[in-house]
Amino acid sequence: MKSSTILKSLSSSFRVAASRAFSSISVGSDLLSSAPDVSLQKARSWDDGVSSKFATTSLHDIFKGKKVVIFGLPGAYTGVCSFQHVPSYKNNIDKFKAKGINSVVCVAVNDPYVMNGWAEKLDAKDAVEFYGDVDASFHKSLDLTVDLSAALLGTRSHRWSAYVDDGNIKVLNVEKVPSEFKVSGGDHMLAQI
Repeated sequence: MKSSTILKSLSSSFRVAASRAFSSISVGSDLLSSAPDVSLQKARSWDDGVSSKFATTSLHDIFKGKKVVIFGLPGAYTGVCSFQHVPSYKNNIDKFKAKGINSVVCVAVNDPYVMNGWAEKLDAKDAVEFYGDVDASFHKSLDLTVDLSAALLGTRSHRWSAYVDDGNIKVLNVEKVPSEFKVSGGDHMLAQI
């Protein structure tokens, strides 16, 4: 099978998988009540995971009383995610801080060890907080999952971004298909805050 045929097939699969209402949340939603009892796993080494007894971080700890920009992406080490999405936030971190943002968070349906290695490879760990959503429970709670089995990725996150103030969603952007990068990037978010 030619690579162009494979790419067309994947592109078609992405469109079909993403041609639905994108999420159960919207501007004005309380993120904490939309995903009750959900925790994320902060990016870390295996040894740090063991020493912390595989502790998780509650959404309350990430969002309560803080101004947070969060972006979700299909997966670590993938093209658009590595070369556009994360750098768009990493390279603008000072501008986000100047606007009063307490933290910029990246979340993907990956384990925290993969997220840690990827953050280190991108040299982004000092600017962006990385979290794994191991079982996709966070993204499922928000109805932001997409089936990317056609690309051998399984259940993943849509490509999206949000500005969250004290748990309340003030801005929400969801790409039409996970391969697009039009509305979820750092520059776009900066213009919306």
